[in-house]
Amino acid sequence: MMPMTPPVSRPHAVRLVVSDIDGTLITPERALTPAAHKAAADLRAAGIKLSLISSRAPRGMMQFVRALDIREPIAGLNGGLICDPDGTIRERLSLAPAVAKQAVEFLISHGVEPWLFIGHDWLVRRDDTPQVIHEREVVQTTPVRVDDFAGHYENVGKIMGVACDPATLPGVERDLANLLGGKASVHQSSPIYLDITHPQANKGYAAKELAKLLDIDIRDTACIGDMNNDIPMLKEAGVSIAMGNALDNVKAHARFVTRPNTEDGWAYAMEHFVLPRS
Repeated sequence: MMPMTPPVSRPHAVRLVVSDIDGTLITPERALTPAAHKAAADLRAAGIKLSLISSRAPRGMMQFVRALDIREPIAGLNGGLICDPDGTIRERLSLAPAVAKQAVEFLISHGVEPWLFIGHDWLVRRDDTPQVIHEREVVQTTPVRVDDFAGHYENVGKIMGVACDPATLPGVERDLANLLGGKASVHQSSPIYLDITHPQANKGYAAKELAKLLDIDIRDTACIGDMNNDIPMLKEAGVSIAMGNALDNVKAHARFVTRPNTEDGWAYAMEHFVLPRS
């Protein structure tokens, strides 16, 4: 009897792209390039769905959802809030109130200003700082000013710690993660921003949930990003892509490294690493 030849496994085809926004999809000037528009259209023409994921609140993502005519669910707050493209909330993961309070007090004691995100609302203690003014322009959202965060620790989807000195943030990230243990996910999302979310609310969890909502195997999903908070989804993806401007440890978790976002790296990745696998 002839020995049976084992079946050859078919490489998974990409049916969904889950993309970070800042440092990835858009330029340092926070613009979508013509090449990005074309690549997004090419994905749609190939039958590949496109979803966005960000540390931003969903409201701050909508300008890109509209610009690229995205019809799939999106994930904001590092996966803490999953919404339809019209903003309807599908799923949310919130910090325990005691954990939120502990994180806020730790940040303040270390000279890092906390912002709270509850549903679609962004709460700040001061709305006239350069960081708030800058963020308001970037995400096209007006914050809600409160005198104190006491009484606002229910349903917190994300706390963002904002540092004036970027050099202090890695140490704060490490120490706060150790303090909170498994009660929160703590990841730096930019040189001056530290994100604290529900322990399950990371981009790996969100990528899997987005794929599930679209009835797509996570192995048929490509994920692309540039920062530490993107690593969890790169670990889950069938095709993992780091931007050329990504941190070295992020690149170490990616199968492919594309050009930086100053050189249309997102569009290059879609055309060279994703579309050939459609």
